[in-house]
Amino acid sequence: MKFEIQHTNIFQYESEVDQSLNTIRLKPRSDERQRLLSYRITITPSSLTREHLDIWGNTVGTFYIPEQHKELEIQTTSIVSIQRAPFIHRIQYSPEMQTIFHSQLFYEHYLPYLKSTNFTFMTEVQLEEVYHAIGHAENPVLFSLNLMQYLYSTFEYDADATDVTTTASQAFILKRGVCQDFTHVMLAVLRAKGIPARYVSGYLYVDDNSALIGDIATHAWVEVMIPGIGWIGLDPTNNVEVLENHIILCIGRDYLDISPVVGVYTGGKHELSVKVTVKALNHL
Repeated sequence: MKFEIQHTNIFQYESEVDQSLNTIRLKPRSDERQRLLSYRITITPSSLTREHLDIWGNTVGTFYIPEQHKELEIQTTSIVSIQRAPFIHRIQYSPEMQTIFHSQLFYEHYLPYLKSTNFTFMTEVQLEEVYHAIGHAENPVLFSLNLMQYLYSTFEYDADATDVTTTASQAFILKRGVCQDFTHVMLAVLRAKGIPARYVSGYLYVDDNSALIGDIATHAWVEVMIPGIGWIGLDPTNNVEVLENHIILCIGRDYLDISPVVGVYTGGKHELSVKVTVKALNHL
């Protein structure tokens, strides 16, 4: 499938801003499943963007606006082709895969995705509550699928319950939140179980007949590393495997690693409005 994504961020300041320095992660990745065909960014007031890759392989753009402004608009248009991923539940977890999974080399290689962060920490009591509900399956594929189902059926999607500072432990107490919260909780449990997992931000294509949630702004889901297979995507907000409707923007340990726009400016408070549209262009 080929998709066109239009993403607009508009910052409206309560007073004139003298200057601003901004960092953005809005350029979709290219990998073995996804190919970025084109990318265009328009910044108002006009500014040039410099790009570099961060430690996770995400494209990071920076730009500086020296003149006074009361509004900042960042608009990107991307065209991406997606190759459909295989069904994860059909993966046969072999003894050879299990040997690799429990090896020291595997642990050391994926250590950054095994350590909890401030966003992905949960208490032992909270973890035991999850284990009691879904069990201790040794097969990481089965455990991950069971966990995704548990979160989908236990948590309620509520855009007003949390904000970008909410941690996995806090969201677990509430049993509600948005895709960021579903993802942080799932990461916390997977990492505590010794399963390498990473935070994925991106876009979700939802057609007219779909009940998927998460296409209004950027979406978030989880990728799990399975030896011999690679990174597999799971979307706990929608209880679906990531096949061809999910478009990857950035990856990291948690939300802090992939924040779409981070800015420093001289001035007062601001309000942010975000609009995302994802359109299917045609079948490849």
